[in-house]
Amino acid sequence: MKKILLLLLPLTMMACQEVKTDAPPTMGITTIDTDFSKGRLGLKHQLALEDLAKFHGHLCDGLVVGYQALREAFKILYPSGVVDRTNTRIVSQPSPCLTDAAVYLTGGRYQFNTFYVSKDIPGLFVVQRIDDGKTVAVSLNKGVKPAAIDSLGKLAIQGKLAACQLDKLKEMEDRFSDYLLQSPPSANFTVAALHHFEWNPVLKNDVVKTDILNKNTPPCK
Repeated sequence: MKKILLLLLPLTMMACQEVKTDAPPTMGITTIDTDFSKGRLGLKHQLALEDLAKFHGHLCDGLVVGYQALREAFKILYPSGVVDRTNTRIVSQPSPCLTDAAVYLTGGRYQFNTFYVSKDIPGLFVVQRIDDGKTVAVSLNKGVKPAAIDSLGKLAIQGKLAACQLDKLKEMEDRFSDYLLQSPPSANFTVAALHHFEWNPVLKNDVVKTDILNKNTPPCK
C-alpha cells in the first residue's frame, strides 16, 4: 500500500522515518491518569469518539480525522495499548476539531507546556512521549479527503454559502466521516517517526474558531 509522507519542517530540525500501523477502525482509546488531585498513576479510562464529540460540541469529519489520526500515533508511542496522559505532549494544526482532539485525548495543555498550535508541522499532529522523547507525526494521506469539502469549507468561512449550501456541505462531511469509520485507518493515515524534534511552544490566540462562524444562519427552506 502506498504511503504519503508530508514534511514541512526544515531537515535540520528533524528527520522522518515512516512507521506503519493497522488499528481496527472501531477500537477505542485506553488512557491512564492519576487517581486524584495529588494521586498516583493508575486510573484508566476508555475514550470513545462519542466522548470526544461531547467535549467538542458536535460530531464532524474533522473530529473523526483527529480521533483516528491520534489513535494511529498512540499505537506507535504506546504499543501496550494504554496512553499515559501524564507523559504525552502534542503540537496540533489550529483547526477547532484537531485542537480539541489533541487536548482531550492526550491531556496536553499550553499552561503545563504539553500543548501548542502550529501550522508549520508535518501533517496534522506531532505527538511526543515525555519520558523517552519518542516523537511521531501523523498525516492524512493525499486524496483521502474529497477536495470539494475544503473548497466549500473555505467559502463557508467567508460567509459565502447560503443555508441550503451549508446543509449540502454537512452531508458531504458526514459521508466522509462514514467512509473513515468504515475503512482501515492504516489506509488513510501515515505515521512517521521524527528524530531530533525540537519542542518550541508558541502561544497563539489569534486563530479563528471556524466552527461557530455560521451559527446564526437560518434553516434551509
